[in-house]
Amino acid sequence: MLWPNQSLTRPGLSWFLGISAAFLILPAATIIGTAVFWGLIPFLVLSFIGVWFAIRRNGRNLSLSETLWIWRDEVRVERREPSGKRLRWQAEPMRVRLRIHKDAKIEDYLTLSGGGRIIELGAFLAPEERIALADEIEAALTRAIRA
Repeated sequence: MLWPNQSLTRPGLSWFLGISAAFLILPAATIIGTAVFWGLIPFLVLSFIGVWFAIRRNGRNLSLSETLWIWRDEVRVERREPSGKRLRWQAEPMRVRLRIHKDAKIEDYLTLSGGGRIIELGAFLAPEERIALADEIEAALTRAIRA
C-alpha cells in the first residue's frame, strides 16, 4: 500500500496553529484597546482561518492511497481518491510492463501498462522512492510469473 508522506501529526498541528495564532496576535499586542486594533481583528482572524483551512485541505488530500496486489494470475491496483472514489485496474502478470520514464517532466515517472491501459503509480512519492518501488514490483512480477 502506498500513501503520501504525512509529516504533520495531530499534536504537531495543534502546536503549529497555536504558534501561528501567537505570531498573528503578537504584533497587535501593542495596540490592544485602540480603534486600530478593532480594525485589524477581522484581518487577523481571516489570516488564521486561511492557514487552518489550507492545512485541513492538505490533510484531506493525504487520504489518497494506492494498493497493489500481485498474484500468479493477476495484477491489480486500486487507487482510493481523497473524495472516496475508488479506481481499479487489473491485468495478467505476463502482460504487465513496468516503466520508469526518464524523459518525462516528472522525474522518474513510474507507469504500469497492461490490460489495454497505462496507469501512473506512486506519483506522490519522491523520485528515489519510485525507483525503489519499481525494483520491488519488478521482483514481485518475476516471482509471480515463475510461480
